[in-house]
Amino acid sequence: MVQLSFVIPCYRSEHTILQVLNEIEQKMTERPEMEYEVITVNDNSPDQVLQVLTDYAETHSWLRVVDFTKNFGQHAAMMAGLSYAAGEHIVFLDDDFQCPMDKLWELLEPLNHGYDVSLAQYKFEDRKESFFRVAGSRFNDFMMCVLLDKPKHLRLTNFMAMQSFIAAELLQYKNPYPYIDGLLLRATRKIAEVPMQDRERLSGTSTYNLKKLISLFSNGFTAFSIIPLRLSTFVGVGSSILGFCWGLYLVIHKLMYPKLIDAGYSSLMAVMLFVGGMIMIMLGICGEYIGRIYICLNNSPQFVIRDTTHMTPENDARHRETR
Repeated sequence: MVQLSFVIPCYRSEHTILQVLNEIEQKMTERPEMEYEVITVNDNSPDQVLQVLTDYAETHSWLRVVDFTKNFGQHAAMMAGLSYAAGEHIVFLDDDFQCPMDKLWELLEPLNHGYDVSLAQYKFEDRKESFFRVAGSRFNDFMMCVLLDKPKHLRLTNFMAMQSFIAAELLQYKNPYPYIDGLLLRATRKIAEVPMQDRERLSGTSTYNLKKLISLFSNGFTAFSIIPLRLSTFVGVGSSILGFCWGLYLVIHKLMYPKLIDAGYSSLMAVMLFVGGMIMIMLGICGEYIGRIYICLNNSPQFVIRDTTHMTPENDARHRETR
């Protein structure tokens, strides 16, 4: 019986994925009694990572490969790998060698002491990432506190371990554009943090650009929170009150000092631009929610798998149960 499943989304990692797999194999020699598997998900990467994985799988029976038909995103790849994971515990890690695998047993330890999820705790100031990526992580952390009621001390990272029943709960989400962080916070709050230091990226740069980050935040927050809609209501009420007070002030001022206020459109234009801008912002937020409803009702797939390699009957049975 598989005790530990590793899930690795792969994208533009043909030069790093073998080091990650070799490190996992070496680390698992410390617990020879523990049966494990590694499920890699090729998110339609434009490089040769799929060929690298399939070649490696020929000589390593513990490696499984999932191949997407197109790029569905990191979180969809994590969900796909999770759907095949047969282990009692599941570990997520990145394909760029930044996750400190030497801390694996420390990461798994809280799961044996009543915790449902265990996360690597990195310090933002120590992250081996670009300023843009770190700033994006800080903004994401702030927005999750505001919109998803995340505890302020908790910082969700990609290097994590979870119990199999939490994985099963996450897989209940069938809609497109999954957001793992939101699903975790919805499933449990018994989350442990294990302090550790991430490592330098072996090659390349982060594939998360501004467009992908905005899309990820938008999909996550519209899927798990209605606070933006409530905020729209409050902003609309506030704008109306502000406009009324401004108009009342102008009327009173005109009656008291008729010669001090010249006729003109500057104040009117300022108010119209402000109110018009607020209306467009609120319509945009409503549009995001309506668009998500349309996509879900249209039965858009969360991911589409072209092929799999070296899946066992246990993996296939697990996938059928969860899909």
